[in-house]
Amino acid sequence: MTTKQEAADAVLEAKTRLGLTWAQLAETLDAPLAWTTAALLGQHPVPADLAAKAVAILELGDDVAAALQLQPMRGALGELVPTDPTIYRFYEVLQVYGPTIKELIHEQFGDGIMSAINFKLDVSRREDPGGERVVVTLDGKFLKYQWG
Repeated sequence: MTTKQEAADAVLEAKTRLGLTWAQLAETLDAPLAWTTAALLGQHPVPADLAAKAVAILELGDDVAAALQLQPMRGALGELVPTDPTIYRFYEVLQVYGPTIKELIHEQFGDGIMSAINFKLDVSRREDPGGERVVVTLDGKFLKYQWG
């Protein structure tokens, strides 16, 4: 049986071999770009119809389609502190700005959290005189803590 990680590795290999982009895969699946990328990297269960479409365009087998449909172990990066420079920068941002984000959420919304389930993610590019800027938008529903 193919695992979620093996399926993700197969997706990456096929994507590279076929010269496809995540945007092309998302368009083929008629699904949001960030969700498609995360799902094909193993972070979401993929509905059967979308798994079938994905493996067809990627020229992969039914074993990969079945693995894509499995429930994932979310957030499993394999190490406590990420070493990939891009992922580490986000870790660093949360180390530095996490308490600030928490304080501002509580001040503006009250006692609660930002959902990572009812959630949207967008990554875009913005031109700037000082050099291109990466714009990452995290858009999660506010969930109020309910006591009792």
